[in-house]
Formats: sequence, structure tokens, C-alpha cells
Amino acid sequence: MLIRIALALACFALAACDRELATGSLDGAEIFRARCATCHGDRGQPPEAMVARLGVKDLTARELRAKITPELVGAQVRHGSQNKLMPSFAGALSDEQIDAVAAYVASPGFVAAR
Repeated sequence: MLIRIALALACFALAACDRELATGSLDGAEIFRARCATCHGDRGQPPEAMVARLGVKDLTARELRAKITPELVGAQVRHGSQNKLMPSFAGALSDEQIDAVAAYVASPGFVAAR
């Protein structure tokens, strides 16, 4: 039963990751809102259900912020999570868009704007 709930939630989250995004946008904040906020929250803090069921990371947590780099975020977005609950966005986003959202998430402004 728990597996079915987790799979249903994952399917919902993946479908929601396809919010409208201006074609070719290289605005990291816009890309985050369109493709990442459904799971990670508008401010980088995921809803409790996403944390409990899918292990979604709080992108504002101090211990994670200490490790976040554009390279780390970019690799995660390109390849998805190790547990495969976060999909790869390679192909759905261009390399330039992935670099833009990675730079945005890794920037001090990501947390400061919260």
C-alpha cells in the first residue's frame, strides 16, 4: 500500500514538473518556479508530504547549503536522484537552462530572497 501511495505521489510530482516555461528561458528563477517548485517548494522548502514520501531535500537547510555548488545541482538536475525518485531533466531542459537553474539554486540570493 505504501509503495502504491509513493508511486502515485511520484507520478503526480513528475506531471507537475511540466509547468509552462517560456521557450528557451535562461532565467534560473523562472526555470525553478516552472520545473522545481512543485517538489522543492516555491522557496526551496518542500511540502512535508514530499519529504516524508519521496525524501525531497530542503534546499534552504544550512547543512545542505554548505555543500551546494552549481556543479552539484547541475549534476542532480541532469541525472536525477540516486533513488530515481527525482527524474533527470536532461532533454527536458537545455544544458544552458540546467546551468542557469543550478547557478540560481547555488547562489546566496536563493536563500536570501526567501
